[in-house]
Amino acid sequence: MNHDWIDRLLSPYYHNSFFHIILELTAVAFTIFSVFYAQKNNVWGYPIGIVSTIIYSYLTFDTYLYGNFIINLYYTLMSFYGWYAWMYKEDKNKTIPITFCNKKDYFYTFILFLSSCIFSIMVYFFYGQLQSHSDWMDILTTGIYFSGMYQMSMKKVENWIFWMVGNGIAVPIYFLKGFILTGILFIILLLLAIVGFFIWKKKALNPILS
Repeated sequence: MNHDWIDRLLSPYYHNSFFHIILELTAVAFTIFSVFYAQKNNVWGYPIGIVSTIIYSYLTFDTYLYGNFIINLYYTLMSFYGWYAWMYKEDKNKTIPITFCNKKDYFYTFILFLSSCIFSIMVYFFYGQLQSHSDWMDILTTGIYFSGMYQMSMKKVENWIFWMVGNGIAVPIYFLKGFILTGILFIILLLLAIVGFFIWKKKALNPILS
Protein backbone atom coordinates (compact mmCIF):
# COMPACT_ATOMS: atom_id res chain seq x y z
CA MET A 1 0.00 0.00 0.00
CA ASN A 2 1.28 3.47 -0.91
CA HIS A 3 1.73 5.62 2.18
CA ASP A 4 3.25 8.63 0.40
CA TRP A 5 0.18 10.76 1.09
CA ILE A 6 0.52 10.04 4.82
CA ASP A 7 4.18 11.09 4.72
CA ARG A 8 3.27 14.31 2.92
CA LEU A 9 0.51 15.00 5.42
CA LEU A 10 2.73 14.47 8.44
CA SER A 11 5.94 15.91 6.95
CA PRO A 12 5.63 19.30 8.75
CA TYR A 13 5.78 17.48 12.09
CA TYR A 14 9.06 15.78 11.23
CA HIS A 15 10.77 19.15 11.74
CA ASN A 16 8.72 20.40 14.70
CA SER A 17 9.78 20.04 18.30
CA PHE A 18 7.86 17.73 20.64
CA PHE A 19 6.91 20.81 22.68
CA HIS A 20 5.40 22.48 19.60
CA ILE A 21 3.33 19.38 18.77
CA ILE A 22 2.06 19.03 22.35
CA LEU A 23 1.05 22.70 22.37
CA GLU A 24 -0.95 22.32 19.18
CA LEU A 25 -2.60 19.12 20.39
CA THR A 26 -3.56 20.81 23.67
CA ALA A 27 -5.01 23.81 21.84
CA VAL A 28 -7.01 21.51 19.56
CA ALA A 29 -8.53 19.61 22.51
CA PHE A 30 -9.43 22.76 24.46
CA THR A 31 -10.97 24.37 21.37
CA ILE A 32 -13.28 21.42 20.78
CA PHE A 33 -14.41 21.39 24.42
CA SER A 34 -15.03 25.15 24.39
CA VAL A 35 -17.28 24.85 21.32
CA PHE A 36 -19.29 22.05 22.94
CA TYR A 37 -19.88 24.28 25.97
CA ALA A 38 -20.78 27.23 23.72
CA GLN A 39 -23.38 25.09 21.94
CA LYS A 40 -24.94 24.36 25.32
CA ASN A 41 -24.95 28.07 26.19
CA ASN A 42 -22.61 27.26 29.11
CA VAL A 43 -20.24 29.94 30.42
CA TRP A 44 -17.43 27.36 30.85
CA GLY A 45 -16.83 27.68 27.12
CA TYR A 46 -15.00 30.94 27.81
CA PRO A 47 -12.28 29.92 30.34
CA ILE A 48 -11.63 26.70 28.43
CA GLY A 49 -11.39 28.63 25.18
CA ILE A 50 -8.96 31.14 26.71
CA VAL A 51 -6.38 28.38 27.22
CA SER A 52 -6.66 27.48 23.53
CA THR A 53 -6.45 31.07 22.23
CA ILE A 54 -3.37 31.86 24.31
CA ILE A 55 -1.58 28.82 22.88
CA TYR A 56 -2.64 29.66 19.33
CA SER A 57 -1.50 33.27 19.82
CA TYR A 58 2.02 31.93 20.34
CA LEU A 59 1.87 29.34 17.54
CA THR A 60 0.45 31.68 14.87
CA PHE A 61 2.90 34.47 15.65
CA ASP A 62 5.77 31.99 15.50
CA THR A 63 4.69 30.92 11.98
CA TYR A 64 4.01 34.44 10.62
CA LEU A 65 0.21 34.04 10.52
CA TYR A 66 -0.23 37.57 11.79
CA GLY A 67 -3.92 37.78 10.95
CA ASN A 68 -4.66 34.68 13.00
CA PHE A 69 -2.33 35.94 15.72
CA ILE A 70 -4.45 39.09 15.97
CA ILE A 71 -7.60 36.94 15.94
CA ASN A 72 -6.41 34.87 18.88
CA LEU A 73 -5.39 37.90 20.91
CA TYR A 74 -8.84 39.34 20.23
CA TYR A 75 -10.45 36.00 21.13
CA THR A 76 -8.63 36.05 24.45
CA LEU A 77 -9.76 39.58 25.31
CA MET A 78 -13.34 39.00 24.12
CA SER A 79 -13.46 35.70 26.01
CA PHE A 80 -12.65 37.51 29.25
CA TYR A 81 -15.36 40.06 28.40
CA GLY A 82 -17.90 37.39 27.45
CA TRP A 83 -17.04 35.37 30.56
CA TYR A 84 -17.63 38.44 32.74
CA ALA A 85 -20.80 39.52 30.89
CA TRP A 86 -22.43 36.09 31.05
CA MET A 87 -21.55 35.55 34.73
CA TYR A 88 -22.46 39.11 35.75
CA LYS A 89 -25.88 38.84 34.14
CA GLU A 90 -26.46 35.45 35.73
CA ASP A 91 -25.45 36.79 39.16
CA LYS A 92 -27.95 39.59 38.69
CA ASN A 93 -30.58 37.13 37.48
CA LYS A 94 -30.54 38.89 34.11
CA THR A 95 -29.49 36.05 31.84
CA ILE A 96 -28.59 37.28 28.35
CA PRO A 97 -31.13 35.70 25.96
CA ILE A 98 -30.15 34.11 22.65
CA THR A 99 -31.59 36.35 19.92
CA PHE A 100 -31.29 37.15 16.21
CA CYS A 101 -29.37 40.17 14.93
CA ASN A 102 -31.17 43.43 14.17
CA LYS A 103 -30.03 46.22 11.83
CA LYS A 104 -27.97 47.85 14.59
CA ASP A 105 -26.14 44.58 15.26
CA TYR A 106 -25.35 44.15 11.57
CA PHE A 107 -24.03 47.72 11.36
CA TYR A 108 -21.66 47.25 14.30
CA THR A 109 -20.59 43.88 12.91
CA PHE A 110 -19.77 45.40 9.51
CA ILE A 111 -17.72 48.20 11.11
CA LEU A 112 -15.82 45.67 13.18
CA PHE A 113 -15.23 43.44 10.14
CA LEU A 114 -13.90 46.32 8.05
CA SER A 115 -11.69 47.83 10.73
CA SER A 116 -10.18 44.46 11.71
CA CYS A 117 -9.33 43.68 8.07
CA ILE A 118 -7.66 47.07 7.63
CA PHE A 119 -5.71 46.64 10.85
CA SER A 120 -4.55 43.17 9.74
CA ILE A 121 -3.35 44.56 6.40
CA MET A 122 -1.34 47.19 8.27
CA VAL A 123 0.26 44.53 10.47
CA TYR A 124 1.20 42.42 7.43
CA PHE A 125 2.72 45.45 5.68
CA PHE A 126 4.66 46.31 8.83
CA TYR A 127 6.25 42.85 8.90
CA GLY A 128 6.63 42.73 5.11
CA GLN A 129 4.72 39.46 4.85
CA LEU A 130 1.78 40.33 2.56
CA GLN A 131 3.06 38.27 -0.36
CA SER A 132 0.73 35.34 -1.00
CA HIS A 133 -2.91 34.34 -1.40
CA SER A 134 -2.83 32.66 2.01
CA ASP A 135 -1.92 36.03 3.57
CA TRP A 136 -5.05 37.63 2.09
CA MET A 137 -7.15 34.65 3.17
CA ASP A 138 -5.72 35.09 6.65
CA ILE A 139 -6.79 38.75 6.62
CA LEU A 140 -10.28 37.82 5.46
CA THR A 141 -10.70 35.26 8.24
CA THR A 142 -9.52 37.88 10.73
CA GLY A 143 -12.52 40.07 9.86
CA ILE A 144 -14.89 37.12 9.86
CA TYR A 145 -13.74 35.80 13.24
CA PHE A 146 -13.73 39.25 14.85
CA SER A 147 -17.36 39.58 13.78
CA GLY A 148 -18.29 36.09 14.96
CA MET A 149 -16.70 36.54 18.39
CA TYR A 150 -18.46 39.86 18.89
CA GLN A 151 -21.82 38.34 18.01
CA MET A 152 -21.21 35.33 20.26
CA SER A 153 -20.52 37.61 23.24
CA MET A 154 -23.89 39.23 22.52
CA LYS A 155 -25.50 35.77 22.14
CA LYS A 156 -26.62 36.31 18.54
CA VAL A 157 -27.65 33.26 16.52
CA GLU A 158 -25.83 34.53 13.43
CA ASN A 159 -22.44 34.20 15.13
CA TRP A 160 -22.40 30.56 14.01
CA ILE A 161 -22.64 31.61 10.36
CA PHE A 162 -19.39 33.54 10.74
CA TRP A 163 -17.75 30.48 12.31
CA MET A 164 -18.96 28.31 9.41
CA VAL A 165 -17.51 30.60 6.75
CA GLY A 166 -14.33 31.38 8.66
CA ASN A 167 -13.61 27.75 9.51
CA GLY A 168 -14.15 26.71 5.90
CA ILE A 169 -11.59 29.28 4.72
CA ALA A 170 -9.14 28.52 7.55
CA VAL A 171 -8.82 24.80 6.74
CA PRO A 172 -6.49 25.18 3.70
CA ILE A 173 -4.55 27.98 5.43
CA TYR A 174 -3.56 25.78 8.35
CA PHE A 175 -2.75 22.82 6.12
CA LEU A 176 -0.49 25.04 4.00
CA LYS A 177 1.28 26.33 7.12
CA GLY A 178 1.90 22.81 8.40
CA PHE A 179 -0.67 22.81 11.21
CA ILE A 180 -2.20 19.49 10.18
CA LEU A 181 -3.92 18.82 13.50
CA THR A 182 -5.38 22.32 13.45
CA GLY A 183 -6.54 21.89 9.84
CA ILE A 184 -8.40 18.74 10.86
CA LEU A 185 -9.71 20.61 13.92
CA PHE A 186 -11.23 23.31 11.73
CA ILE A 187 -13.05 20.71 9.65
CA ILE A 188 -14.56 19.45 12.92
CA LEU A 189 -15.31 23.04 14.01
CA LEU A 190 -17.07 23.68 10.72
CA LEU A 191 -19.41 20.77 11.42
CA LEU A 192 -19.88 21.86 15.04
CA ALA A 193 -20.72 25.39 13.89
CA ILE A 194 -23.49 24.03 11.66
CA VAL A 195 -24.92 22.09 14.61
CA GLY A 196 -24.47 25.11 16.90
CA PHE A 197 -26.44 27.32 14.51
CA PHE A 198 -29.48 25.06 14.59
CA ILE A 199 -29.27 24.62 18.37
CA TRP A 200 -29.16 28.39 18.98
CA LYS A 201 -31.81 29.06 16.33
CA LYS A 202 -34.16 26.68 18.14
CA LYS A 203 -33.43 28.39 21.46
CA ALA A 204 -33.97 31.85 19.96
CA LEU A 205 -37.36 30.79 18.58
CA ASN A 206 -38.23 29.13 21.89
CA PRO A 207 -36.73 31.41 24.62
CA ILE A 208 -37.78 29.02 27.38
CA LEU A 209 -35.11 26.58 26.10
CA SER A 210 -32.31 29.13 26.63
